[in-house]
Amino acid sequence: MVTTERRQRQDGGPGAASPSRGIAARAGAWSARHRWTAVIVWVLFVVLAMGLGTAAGQVGVKNSEQMAGEVSDAARIIEDAGLTEPVGESVLIQGVAPSTSATDEEFRAAVEAVVAAVGKTGEVADVTSPYDTKAISKDGRSALVHFTMRGDPETSSERVAPVLKAVESVQEEHKDTLRISEIGGASMKKTFDDAYGDDFKQAEFTAVPVALGILLIAFGALVAALLPVVLAVTAIMATMGLMALVSHVMPMSDTANSVMLLVGLAVGVDYCLFYLRREREEREAGRDAGTALRIAAATSGRAVIVSGVTVCIAMAGMLFTGVAEFKAMGLASLMVVAVAMVGSVTVLPALLSLLGERVERGRVPFLNRLKQSEKQRAAAGGTTGESRFWRAVLGGVLRRPKTALVVAAGALVAIALPAVGMQTQNFTLDQEFGDSLPIVQTYQRINEAFPGGAEPAEVVVRADDITAAPVQRALADFQAQAVSSGASQGPVEIVTHDEQNIAVIKVPLVGGSDQDRAEKSLGLLRDTVRPDTLGTVEGVEAPVSGQVAGSKDFNDQIVGAVAPVFAFVVIFAFVLMLLCFRSLTIAVTSIVLNLLSVGAAYGILTMVFQHGWGASLVGAEGVGAIVAWLPLFLLVILFGLSMDYHVFVVSRIREARLQGRTTREAITHGVVTTAGVVTSAAVIMVAVFAIFGTLSMQSMKQMGVGLAAAVLIDATVIRGVLLPAVMALLDERNWYFPRWLHRLPDLTHDESVVPEVTPTPDAAGDAYGKAGEQPDPVRV
Repeated sequence: MVTTERRQRQDGGPGAASPSRGIAARAGAWSARHRWTAVIVWVLFVVLAMGLGTAAGQVGVKNSEQMAGEVSDAARIIEDAGLTEPVGESVLIQGVAPSTSATDEEFRAAVEAVVAAVGKTGEVADVTSPYDTKAISKDGRSALVHFTMRGDPETSSERVAPVLKAVESVQEEHKDTLRISEIGGASMKKTFDDAYGDDFKQAEFTAVPVALGILLIAFGALVAALLPVVLAVTAIMATMGLMALVSHVMPMSDTANSVMLLVGLAVGVDYCLFYLRREREEREAGRDAGTALRIAAATSGRAVIVSGVTVCIAMAGMLFTGVAEFKAMGLASLMVVAVAMVGSVTVLPALLSLLGERVERGRVPFLNRLKQSEKQRAAAGGTTGESRFWRAVLGGVLRRPKTALVVAAGALVAIALPAVGMQTQNFTLDQEFGDSLPIVQTYQRINEAFPGGAEPAEVVVRADDITAAPVQRALADFQAQAVSSGASQGPVEIVTHDEQNIAVIKVPLVGGSDQDRAEKSLGLLRDTVRPDTLGTVEGVEAPVSGQVAGSKDFNDQIVGAVAPVFAFVVIFAFVLMLLCFRSLTIAVTSIVLNLLSVGAAYGILTMVFQHGWGASLVGAEGVGAIVAWLPLFLLVILFGLSMDYHVFVVSRIREARLQGRTTREAITHGVVTTAGVVTSAAVIMVAVFAIFGTLSMQSMKQMGVGLAAAVLIDATVIRGVLLPAVMALLDERNWYFPRWLHRLPDLTHDESVVPEVTPTPDAAGDAYGKAGEQPDPVRV
C-alpha cells in the first residue's frame, strides 16, 4: 500500500498530498483542546458584532446606486442638486356604469370630497383638481386627482396610511356608483413593503422549524438536531452586525438582508450537518469520541472549508455586476458563508468535545429504534451511514455507466433547452402581485384610462440656465413631439426648478404596463424626440428614467455583466478544485456538472413561469417572464451551493481511493456513505427554498422554485447518477494531474481516517487533547 501511494505521489495521483495537517484539522484540534475558550470567543464575537452593528446602524443603497444607465444618471442629477423630489400620488375616480361621466354632479361632488379629504390629513401638498389640470380620460369616464406627499420621500410610505383611509372614506360614500382608489409612489411602496415584510416573516418563522424537524428525523436526537440550527442562527446574527458596519463602506439593502438569511440558514445547517454526521458515523463505527472528532475535522472539516471558499468566490462574482443591489447581495452572502464556515470548524468541534455522548440526548423513541437497526446492520458487516437505496441505484449506474450518463445527461439537457428562449424583465406591480391586491386593480384601470399614467417616464433636464430662451423652446418642443411622435398620449407635465437649473418632464408612455410596447415608446423618446429637441441645445443633459427605463437599463446592465461574472466564478472555482484535489479531471468535471444543474434550473423556470407549464401549482399564472435579476443571481448562488455536495462526495471518494480501493470501489463507498447526509442536507435546502415558492410575490416564487429545483436535481441526478457514471468511465484518469502542474500549491492535506492508536480516555475532550499531542495518524 505504501509503495502504491508513494508511486501515486510521484505521478500526481490521488495520494499526491502534503503530509502536513490541514487548517481544518488544526482548527478542530485546537478548539477541542481549548473548548471553553472556543465557545466563549464565538459568543463574544456574535455579541460584539451585533452590538457594534446596532450602534453603527445600516446605511442603505441610494436611488442613484440602485439603478443603472440613464436611470442612475437622472437620480444622480437630482441628488447632486440637493432636490428631494416629492413622491407623487393620484386618486382615480371612475364611474361604475358605462354612462357615468366626469361632468355628472355626483362625480364632481366626489372629486371635491377627495380633494378636501386628502388635504385635511396634513400629509399632502399641491392637491390639484382634474378639472383644472385636464386630467380626464378621453372617454370622459375617469379622472385623476394629483397631489404629493410632504416630508422625506424615503419615509413617505410610512406616512401614507391616513391618506389612504381618507380616500377609502370617500369611496364608502359613493360605493354603488363610483370606484375611488389611490395609487402612487408612496402607496405602491407601502403595498410592496407590507407584502415583502409579511412574506419574509412567514419564511423566517417557517424555515427554522422546518430545518429543525428535518434534522430531528435525520439524527433522531434533539441535541444533535439543535446544534446545526443554533450555529446557523448565531452566524446569521453575527453577519447582520457585520453588514451594518460594512454598509458604511458599501451600502446594504433589505434584499441583501433577506438573501443573507436564506443563504446563511442553508449553508450554516449544511456545514454543521456534514461535520456532525461524520463525527457520529465514526463513533458508531467503534471509534472513541476524540478519534471520531479528529477524523471529522480532517475530512468533513476540510470539505467544509473547500466548499465554503468556493461559495465565497461564487458570491464575490456579484461584485462585478456594477449594480449596487447585486454587490450588496454578493457581499452579504459572502460574509455569512465565511462566518458559518469558521463557526463549523471552530466552535462546533468545541461543542462536540464538551457534549461528548450527551449530543445523543433527547432521543425520539421511534427514530431511535431505526438508528439501533442501522447499528445492528453495521455490526453484521455493513458500514454505518450507508444508504441501501442509493447502493441499489449506484449498482445499476456502475454496471452500465455509459447508459446512465447518456440518459441522465440527455434528460437534463432536454430540461435546460427551454432556457434558450428565456425572457427577462423587471416586474410591474400586476406581474409581481397578480390580481390579488386592490392596488393592482387600480394600477390596471389607470393604465387603461390613462396609458402609461401609473408609471410615466421622467426626463431630468439639467442646463447651465434652465430659464434661457433656447432651453425653454427645447422643453416646449419636447412636450409637443412626445405626443406627436406617438410615444405618449399625454398629458406631458413639466416641473421647473429654477434655482437648481433643472426641469423634470413626466411623460405617460403608450403601452402602459405592456413592457414591450412601453419600451418602444421609450425608444422613441430617447432616440428620436430627445435628439431633435433637447439635444439641439449645447450643454443640456436629459437622461430618461422611470419604471420602464429602469427595467430596460437594468436588463442591459445585467446582460453586460454575465460574461465577466461567469468567467470569474468558473475560473476561480476551477483553480480551487484543481488545488484542493490535485486532479485536472475532477476540476473540469466539477465545473461541467455544476453548469448542467444550473442550466436545468433555468429550463424549469422558463417552462413554469414563462410558458406557464404547471404554473397554477405555484400560483404563477400570467407572469410570462423571468424577473431580470434572477438568472445571474441563480448562476452565482447555485454554482456556489452545488459545490457543497460535490466537494463532500468527491472528498469521500478520494479518501477511499487513498486507502487503496479501486476507483469503482471508492465511488461506491463515497456515494453510499455520503448519501444520507447529502439527502438530509438537500431536503433541508429544498424545504427552505420551497417556502419562498409559496410566497405572494412572483419574484420570490421564482427564486424559491429555481433554487429548490436545482438543489433537488443536484443532490439526486448529478451526485447519484452523473457523477458516479462519469468517474466510473474515466477510472484512473479521474486522478490525472499533468507534471507541468506539479509546481502549483498543494492544498490537499489529506489525513488518514484510521489512527495508529485508539485512545480510550475518560472524557471526549481529554481524548482529543491527548491525541493532539501524539504523532499525526499514519496513512494507509
